[in-house]
Amino acid sequence: MTRIIAGFAGSLRLAVPSTGTRPTSDRVREAIFSALDARGILPGSRVLDLYCGSGAVGLEAASRGAAQVTLVDNAKAAHRVTSANAALVRKAAPAGAVPEITVSSAPVQTFLDGAGARWDVVFVDPPYELGAAELVHNLTALLRCLSDDAVVVVERSARDAAPAWPDGLALERRKDYGDTAVYYLSPSQSE
Repeated sequence: MTRIIAGFAGSLRLAVPSTGTRPTSDRVREAIFSALDARGILPGSRVLDLYCGSGAVGLEAASRGAAQVTLVDNAKAAHRVTSANAALVRKAAPAGAVPEITVSSAPVQTFLDGAGARWDVVFVDPPYELGAAELVHNLTALLRCLSDDAVVVVERSARDAAPAWPDGLALERRKDYGDTAVYYLSPSQSE
C-alpha cells in the first residue's frame, strides 16, 4: 500500500498493483511536490501522469489542487487499481471541488499521438528497462501537448546515464534520491 501525502486526501491509502510497477516512494513524491509547490503551479492545473502504475503521483496532484488529472497505463492490473484509487480520491474531495480524473488504458505513445489537450504538469515514470530511444519518442510526442510554462518531471534509475532530451525540452535540474533520479524539464524554444 501507498498513501496520499497531503491535500484533501492526505493519508488516504491507495492500492498498488501486485506486479509490474515500481511505486514512487513517499520521500521522492514529497520532494517532487515540494518543488512544484514552490513554483505555485499545481492549483487549478491540468496534470498528466504517464506510466502511472497505481496513479499515486497524479492523484497526489489532484489532492493538492490540480483541477484535471489524466492517468495513463496500459497494464491491465494497473488500470484496474488506478481506476479504484481515482474513485477513492474523488470520494474524499470536498463537495463542489471534485477534480476531474480520467484513467486511460491506452499505450503511452498511442495516447500521446491522439492527445488534443495541453498539460501544465506531466509526470513520466516509465519502467527503468524502457529504452532511451522510446523515452525520447514519448517526450517528442508530448511537446505539442504542453502549456508554455509546463513542467515535465521524469523519473529514471540513478545508475543510468541521463537521457538525451529532445529539441524543445530543456533540462532545468536533476536531483537524486537513492536509486531514483528525478529530472525537471521545461519547454524551450528551438534555435
